[in-house]
Amino acid sequence: MIHRSVRSAFTGFGLLLAASLTQAFAQPAPKTITMVVPYAAGGGTDTVARLIADRMARTLGQAIIIENQVGGGSAIANDRVARSAPDGSTILINHVGLLAAPNLFTNLRYDTMTAFEPVGLVNLAPMLLIGRKSIPGSTPQDFVAWIKAQGDKANFAHGGIGSNSHLCAVMIGNVFGFKPTIVAYRGSGPAIADMLAGQIDLLCDQVTNASPQVLAGTLHGIAITSSERLDQLKDVPTTAELGMPQVSYTMWHGLYVAKGTPKEIVATINGALRAALADPTLREKLKELGTLPFPDDQLTPEAHAKLFASDMPRVAKLVESSGIKASEAK
Repeated sequence: MIHRSVRSAFTGFGLLLAASLTQAFAQPAPKTITMVVPYAAGGGTDTVARLIADRMARTLGQAIIIENQVGGGSAIANDRVARSAPDGSTILINHVGLLAAPNLFTNLRYDTMTAFEPVGLVNLAPMLLIGRKSIPGSTPQDFVAWIKAQGDKANFAHGGIGSNSHLCAVMIGNVFGFKPTIVAYRGSGPAIADMLAGQIDLLCDQVTNASPQVLAGTLHGIAITSSERLDQLKDVPTTAELGMPQVSYTMWHGLYVAKGTPKEIVATINGALRAALADPTLREKLKELGTLPFPDDQLTPEAHAKLFASDMPRVAKLVESSGIKASEAK
């Protein structure tokens, strides 16, 4: 049950957004807000989006509709939000896909560095390398040995060009000294479905999406790309434990609105996000999924903008090492 004082604060956020929008554009506040997800329903980003949108909607007193706009390595969704009205009614949730797009596509209709107002950081998590159940062996060490022996014959699924699952596979190939065979999917949800059917070997996915299958015993948990094991997956070793400490990868999500959105609206949406991330029930659900909110002092739009700018070179280097040449987003 929501405490009365907290409920009052939630109502206040919604009134502030409505007032800000009315003052800025002299027209009624939108009755609904759209949160654009660049990846398929059921994937890790979609799961996080639906969790925070539900609680942000309560805060703002307005409905938040999830819109999955898949394609172009997230460029289509990014463009959708970049060209939206700068009034806070359309929000993008994205991860490294937004940062990777300018290095992958030649026909972007927006400038990644200037088209968006960062709203706030959502969550961060390591990646989880998983494998089909029929990979030979019984331990993570066996599975890693199999991957090395297979070399480029082992196929890695990914949830879209420039996604975390794609760049994590590139990083693993770089460390192992081969370019893995990479198979693109429209989101990690469909990729996992094919893994369950034994049609794909490996996937380096967000813990949020991959851990339920490992816990259910339907897929192998091979390695966590962090320095410590996760409480929820204590039997899955870290990449360092398996002799590949260079495979260190942390993914993160952030919220964005179109450039030119008034600061008071950005602050209001940020406040709703922070209220959602402070919800103990939400935090527990994120923890169960192997991910956590950013620390409180890193939840400001300014902290988001700083991380966005500092992570661009890392992403550009991984894209370059993949050998992929920039092409048109489709």
